[in-house]
Order: sequence, then structure tokens, then C-alpha cells
Amino acid sequence: MNDQHDHGALGDTEYAEFMELAAEEGFDVEDVEGAIEEAGHGPLPVLAVVGRPNVGKSTLVNRIIGRREAVVEDKPGVTRDRVTYEAEWAGRRFKVVDTGGWEQDVLGIDASVAAQAEYAIEAADAVVFVVDSTVGATDTDEAVVKLLRRAGKPVVLCANKVDGQSGEADATALWSLGLGEPHPVSSLHGRGTGDMLDAVLEVLPDAPAQTFGAAVGGPRRIALIGRPNVGKSSLLNKVAREERVVVNELAGTTRDPVDELIELGGVTWKFVDTAGIRKRVHLQQGADYYASLRTAAAVEKAEVAVILIDATDTISVQDQRIITMAVEAGRAIVVAYNKWDDLDEERRYYLEREIETEMQQVAWAPRVNVSALTGRHMEKLVPAIESALAGWETRVPTGRLNAFLGEIVAAHPHPIRGGKQPRILFGTQAGTKPPRFVLFASGFLEHGYRRFVERRLREEFGFEGTPIHISVRVREKRGRKK
Repeated sequence: MNDQHDHGALGDTEYAEFMELAAEEGFDVEDVEGAIEEAGHGPLPVLAVVGRPNVGKSTLVNRIIGRREAVVEDKPGVTRDRVTYEAEWAGRRFKVVDTGGWEQDVLGIDASVAAQAEYAIEAADAVVFVVDSTVGATDTDEAVVKLLRRAGKPVVLCANKVDGQSGEADATALWSLGLGEPHPVSSLHGRGTGDMLDAVLEVLPDAPAQTFGAAVGGPRRIALIGRPNVGKSSLLNKVAREERVVVNELAGTTRDPVDELIELGGVTWKFVDTAGIRKRVHLQQGADYYASLRTAAAVEKAEVAVILIDATDTISVQDQRIITMAVEAGRAIVVAYNKWDDLDEERRYYLEREIETEMQQVAWAPRVNVSALTGRHMEKLVPAIESALAGWETRVPTGRLNAFLGEIVAAHPHPIRGGKQPRILFGTQAGTKPPRFVLFASGFLEHGYRRFVERRLREEFGFEGTPIHISVRVREKRGRKK
């Protein structure tokens, strides 16, 4: 397994040949190794930041992710309800789940803090619990501590708003929470965040506990996601009832059933945390925010996301948001259009137009038209999921990839910019689940050309149902390197 960590998905000989090629083209060996290492990582471990409102969670999250030169791009419409970010500290990369984006008190503060913490903890491999040291531990804090104990995830206690000597004493008082050493931090000034992050790295696993596919013959994990009322529960019930599988209710979580083992097409699948099951009526006001937290938790635990879209209704911004979340998490994707039986000709016509315009970002995902109520076309779901997973795990050998890149460059050279013509020199696939490519080029490749390369890669190697990550490294002009 070790060589996989060092060389991404490349075997030893392939790696050696590749590095030789890179050196010939004038690339710095360390650069190339770094690029492969970075692109070859599997799913990143997840850190959740929880705590009451106004203890400085968002400021802290900004501190944590702000160390990266490129703060995660916030696409329009993903602004406030963006829940996961990528961060890096001391050379290790991880994801951060921020629960600070939505603080209105809609449910009575205790309920909303508990619900946020509950979803976030579920998605996480480790937790930073933020307490305002100037206020001390409140009842709400105590309630979160109970949740954390029950979840059994490693916790780092962050005593925020410690701005000087007197604050240090306040922080010490938080030993009483029984979560170990309070780390005094001022997220506003950045004081102490480094030490706290060092402590986080000690408890954060290198890779998420859910090592994909490692469980021998373990069921593949599916997240059924979509906006509220799109028919997730009825789809699940239909699927479960037809196969009459005993629904497996895992204990250890206070909430309703979490994982359902369901047999479909002769294979057992694990449907993870299907949001629709939980009918917490009193969470309605903040429903959108919780839906996105819950979706994030389910997607983090799944390998393939089945995105359910209500075919009778216009494709909405919320649908888009959910799709973006699944794509950015790098999961295999199947799009299922539900309530297909209820469409008349006119709606069907408009739906096809909407799909062309609104669903561009997942044009590569297998599509199934189903009806959860009548069970129509349910049998098509499994082949779609299987082909998405196959695409997600596909790996192209470096030799074959480079022959293909050579053809592309010859047939469709990059447009000339500023008197120069950047070329893709060579590339490799550094990882799978989802497929991640590193291309090495003589100059900057513009976005349109990258998209073109991705499209051709899909046509050639079939990556159906999976996002593809392409990173490009440009050869540095080095006078002394020949």
C-alpha cells in the first residue's frame, strides 16, 4: 500500500519511467513528485467545527482555510450554505465542515445548536469544539459535550477569544468540561491557532475511516440526495419493500435508522443516512440549512450519490447546489428524475430543455427516469449505479494516456497566446475515485482548453458518471536547468 501513497496510482516501474520523462522535459523532480502526491490522495479526512453561535466558529474556519493561498472558490449560490472547505496545515490536507454559516435562532438556540452539531459530527473524523472563554461553559455547551461523548469521535477543545494573560485563566477553567486540555486561541488575531491545529492533526486520521472498497465484499455505499419532498423516502421504501429485505437499524445513534441494507439486482447496497427518513417537523424553519448539512454528511459517507430530481417541477437553484456538493465531494453520480409518470407532453418538452441548460455540469452522469410511486424503471437504477462506480474507479495506464494526449495536441493545438503556444507535454493519472489527472505543460492552459481535454478524455476512456479532476503543472523557466 505504501507505494500507492507515494506515487498516487502509479506502479513502481511506471513511476520510474514517468519521472525520467519529466526530467528529460526539464521539470523539477520534486515538483513532479509533489504534483502526483497531491493529486493521488484519496478522500480527505473531515474535521467539523462546532459550538454555540457567536463563539467565533466562522472566524476560526476562515483562519484554518485562509492559510491556503487559494481559498475555496465560492460559486454564486453556494455562498452562505457552503458547508465543506478544503484546508491544509503542516503539509496535510483535510476538509473542514463549518456549522457557523447559519446562526438565526429559529428553534430555540439549544435545539438548533444540537441539530447542527449532530449532523456535523456525523460527517466528521474529528471535531473542534469552540467555546467562548470569556463567557465560560454554558448549558448549551454542556449539551454539545454530551453529544460528542456519545459520538466517540476525537475532540479538540478550542477556548476562543483569549487575548491576553487574563484570558489564559478563563481558558483553564474549561478543563471542567472533561474534554481534555483547552487550547487557548484568538481566532480574530490568529493567536494560538497553530498549536490548536497541531493538536487536530494528532487526532485526525490520515484518511477517512471509511476506506473505500477496502471492506472485503462490503456493500457499496449510496447516498440518496435531493431537495426536500422530492420523493427520497418513497423511493427508498419502494426499493426496500419490493426486495423485502430486513431493514437494518444500526444502534448507537439517537436518531432514526441510519443505514439501510437493501438488495437490488441481486446485490446488497448500503443506503447511507437517507435524509428523508427523519421527519423533524420543528426543524422546518431552518430546513434548507439543515438539508445541506445533512446532505453533506451523507455524501461524505457515500461512494455514489443518486441525485433525485422532481421531474414535475422546474429544476431549481437548490437542485444545482446539491449537484455541486456531490461533484465537489468527488463522488460517482447518477441523476434520477422522479415522478416521471406524472409528466404530460408539454412538461416533458420543457424538462428536456431545462436538462440541456441547467444540468450541464453533470451531462456525463447516467440518467434514469423513475417513478417511486409506481416503481417504474426501478430496475434501471442498478446498472446506472454500477456504470457510475465503474467510471469512478477507472484508471488509464500512463503510456496509453500519453499516446492519447499526443494525438490531441497534434490534432487540436492550444490557441496561441502572447506569441507562445502552450503544449501539454505529458501527463499521468495519479488517482481514482474519482479519476485525478496531472498534466504537465510548457505554459498556462486556459480553462476552455482544459474543458476540451476533459471532454475528449471522457469520449476516449468512458468515464461515465464520475467527476474528473485535472490539475496542470507548468514547467518553470529555469536558466540554470538544462
